Amino acid sequence: MSLSQLFRNGGCPISFELFPPKTPAGFESLYEHVESLKQFDPAFFTCTYGAGGSTQNSTLDVVREVKRRTGKPVASHLTCVGSTQDQLRSYLTEAGALGVDYIVALRGDPPKGETSFTAVEGGFRYANELVDLIHREFPAFGIAVAGYPEVHQEAVDANVDLENLKRKVDAGADCVVTQLFYDNDDFFRFRDACQAAGIEIPIIPGLLPITNFAQAQRIASMCKARLPQGLVDRFNENDTADWQLKVGIEHAQQQTNDLIRRGIDGLHLYVLNKSQAAAEVLAGVDRG
Repeated sequence: MSLSQLFRNGGCPISFELFPPKTPAGFESLYEHVESLKQFDPAFFTCTYGAGGSTQNSTLDVVREVKRRTGKPVASHLTCVGSTQDQLRSYLTEAGALGVDYIVALRGDPPKGETSFTAVEGGFRYANELVDLIHREFPAFGIAVAGYPEVHQEAVDANVDLENLKRKVDAGADCVVTQLFYDNDDFFRFRDACQAAGIEIPIIPGLLPITNFAQAQRIASMCKARLPQGLVDRFNENDTADWQLKVGIEHAQQQTNDLIRRGIDGLHLYVLNKSQAAAEVLAGVDRG
C-alpha cells in the first residue's frame, strides 16, 4: 500500500521510530523490542541516522532486518546534511534495492558545533528540494516530511514555518509527521493552520512517552517543545523511576485517546529503541 493511501483507509495506523544502535548488543536488543512492538500491528517502522549521515549504512541494516523480521513496510530517514545530490541519489538507489518503502525527507540539523545549516557544494539547502528529487526521480518511494506544532526553532515565526511546510507538500510529500509535543491543543492548532493553508495531506502526530523526566526536559529543550506546567508538577511530586514512568505513561495514554477521539489520521511513536513504554501506552488506548 502506498504511503498516500495508508492514512486514508480509516482506523488509526501506528508507526514506530527507531535509531541505529552503536554496538552488536544494541542491535540484538533493538530487534527484541521490535518483536514486542510487532504485536500492535504497526503500519510501518522508521529509522533515523546520525548527524551528517554518520550512520547511513547502519540505518539501512536496521530497516532491512526489521522488514525481514516483521514483514512490515520500512522507512529510512534522509537528510541534506553533508551530501551532494549525487550522493543522495546513490543512497536512494541503494535503499530501493534493499526494499525500503518510504523516505522521511528532512533538511537535517546543522553539524555539531555549528549554529546554522550550510549546504555542501552540489547539495541542497532545503528539504523541499530533497522531496522534489525523490518525487521526480524515485517515484516508488512514499515521502514523509516533518511538521512542527510549536514552530521549528530556526523559523522566524509560525507563518514562515507553515510556508516552508507548504513548499515540501507541494514538492510531492505524502504525509506530515510532527515533532513531539505534550499539549494536544498545540497539535490541533497546527493541523487547523495547515488545512487553512491548503495542506490537504494527512498530518500525523508524533509522540514521545516520557519515561525519565530529566531526559524529557533535555529533549524538549533541544526541539523547543513545551512541557505543560501541570505535567511538570506531577513529575515533581516524586522523583522515583516508577513514579516517572507511571506519570509519563498516563499522560501519553490521555494524549493518544484524546487525539483519536478528535480524528487523527494516524499516530507515530518515538520509542527510543525500547518497547515497554509504547506497549503500556497502547494497551490503555482505544484505537476504534
